[in-house]
Amino acid sequence: MNHNLKRWPHTIALVGLMGAGKSCIGRRLANNMGMPFMDADQEIERAAGCSIADFFSTHGEKEFREGERKVIRRLLQEEPLILATGGGAYMDEGTRQLLKEKALTIWLRADLDLLLKRVQKRTDRPLLKNVDPREKLAQLMDVRYPVYAEADIIIDSIDGPPDLTLSRVLGELEKCQARK
Repeated sequence: MNHNLKRWPHTIALVGLMGAGKSCIGRRLANNMGMPFMDADQEIERAAGCSIADFFSTHGEKEFREGERKVIRRLLQEEPLILATGGGAYMDEGTRQLLKEKALTIWLRADLDLLLKRVQKRTDRPLLKNVDPREKLAQLMDVRYPVYAEADIIIDSIDGPPDLTLSRVLGELEKCQARK
């Protein structure tokens, strides 16, 4: 990829629904920019000592969001990195405020059919347990997309090689860097 980005001075956080490509694009972005990558969900699992699905079923979503906020706060205090957040993280007002203050946020937006195609590859999505995935994703889109739209940058995640979406992200970051 022919992009001229310098190392970013603070954390770049990817937000969006499950299946939008936050972890996939985040890893590629980190490699491209020479920055560390962290997946907030993996860090939460490490801190909790169990899977997110198990945490959800044992403690519930409210407790999960509190733990998620603590983990994200800790990650934002470390060196600048690329952070893939969980789908609901940006919906929590406290977490959203933290991200707005300490990171550049990028919403990876995807349409319903693409999300459905991607989430059906994995069975560890607590919010999709025992429900119609299409219906649940549509509900989540209705509620979350207006909030995700508060992100600093919006990139459409496309059904194709991840490098196409990555190239869009890098292009927008170059524009941001040029304005500074």
